[in-house]
Amino acid sequence: MARRERPTALLVDLDGVLRRWDPETSAAVERRYGLPAGALYDTAMQGALLQPAVTGQLSHADWLAGIVDALAGPAGGADRARAAVDEWQADRGTVDPEVLGFVREVRSAGTRVGLATNATDLLDADLALLGLTDEVDVVVNSSKLGVSKPSREYFQQACLAVGAPPAQVLFVDDSDRSVRGARVAGLSAYRWSGPADLRYLRAVLAR
Repeated sequence: MARRERPTALLVDLDGVLRRWDPETSAAVERRYGLPAGALYDTAMQGALLQPAVTGQLSHADWLAGIVDALAGPAGGADRARAAVDEWQADRGTVDPEVLGFVREVRSAGTRVGLATNATDLLDADLALLGLTDEVDVVVNSSKLGVSKPSREYFQQACLAVGAPPAQVLFVDDSDRSVRGARVAGLSAYRWSGPADLRYLRAVLAR
């Protein structure tokens, strides 16, 4: 990352950074219902289903209904597909304690932290379940904005929400596409690969 202004605000992605998912959970569901490996995730991430859900055009429930419809054939019927999706969705992930500790450090040092995520209308309930509601200063949910990462408009709105100009915002995400989009929008952005990255991020924020 090129040397820039010292960041005065931090934006952190949720899934893949602050929240972790155990791939064995979906794999076990797929085995139980005779679905191909990766079918749940691959179907859920199809743009025709996902994009309307993360931009507020579809509710979380309607998104899941679309996944059920798509999997009815390979699962052996709509009832089996619905049961598989329900079991898969029952797992809401876990918080990465090292990332949460980092977020707390950053906030205690006086830097505002925002959660910047492409999410459905279930996000607030998820944050409450995970105990994250009060762990960040702002939540920038794409489904409430009506635009998603990696669009320039999303990052402009995220910077406004966290209260800093793009040149003073550090964005952390595990998606290369989102990182590139943030840089185009004028933010400093870092591709997350795991907790080993925290040493570097602390140095960036401290310099």
